[in-house]
Amino acid sequence: MALNVRIGVNPLSWMNDDLPSLGGDTPLETALREGRQIGYEGFELGNKFPTDGPGLKAKLDEFGLVCVSGWYSGYLATESLASEIERCDAHMRKLQHNNCRVVIYGECAGTIQGDQSIALNRRPQFDSDAAWEAYGKRLNAFAAHVEATYGLSLAYHFHTGAYVESGADIDKLMSVTNESVGLTFDTGHAYFGGVAAPEKLLEKYVHRVKHVHCKDIRGAVMKKARDEGWSFLDAVLGGAFTVPGDGVVNFPAVIDVLSKANYQGWLVVEAEQDPVKAPSYQYAKMGYDTMKRLVDQANKASVA
Repeated sequence: MALNVRIGVNPLSWMNDDLPSLGGDTPLETALREGRQIGYEGFELGNKFPTDGPGLKAKLDEFGLVCVSGWYSGYLATESLASEIERCDAHMRKLQHNNCRVVIYGECAGTIQGDQSIALNRRPQFDSDAAWEAYGKRLNAFAAHVEATYGLSLAYHFHTGAYVESGADIDKLMSVTNESVGLTFDTGHAYFGGVAAPEKLLEKYVHRVKHVHCKDIRGAVMKKARDEGWSFLDAVLGGAFTVPGDGVVNFPAVIDVLSKANYQGWLVVEAEQDPVKAPSYQYAKMGYDTMKRLVDQANKASVA
């Protein structure tokens, strides 16, 4: 069966939200223009995009692009459902106005991903099954609210340095939530979190996958970061993350799993990198070319 996907990009190749000094002088328009030239159909959001729905749509329309989705920083690990529902409204309406299908939920309570002084092994963790169960209930209710109110599917993004990082964490998350809580499957964060074959984990949960981030890993740098207790941002600066085609993740196997499952949605090229060391256009194009080739190959094989 043909793989009915669109290829988008996250602006991290040009500018970084966790470390704004990376690409800080790069205008948003440069990223949008170059992304469109490369062939991307849409962008995920970042800190330089208009914050209102109409303004966002107008800016993307200038370049013939659409809004893929946007990261939402949630705090359900420690905060109440009611406070999250109140806080999310503006963000969800912005995505709704731009005809997005999913919202990327990132758990930011206690996360260390934006703190360069904290080693990766000091990330937050739930201390009991009861805590996990309570978290799952809040996520289920929040996902149901987002779907009913805004027509958006919640796609949970496991992330290095957060509560849900490892394969075991993802297993637990899936066990304490229902089908309303989907996944943003991030190949790079899966690998960095200790999943040596992300395609196997993807196959296990592909029925819950609503969104896919295509990120690669430089294996030697990742090992050094883990062995030496780097922070997440030190790992970014050290070059642990890169675009598809430049690392160790088995993307042909990832695409094979998605194709067999008839995944329909976005493939988003994403890599937290220093654009001085990894020039934005060059690496964004490498990522696009890699994913476009693999999708085309999968679709040719499906009709052979």
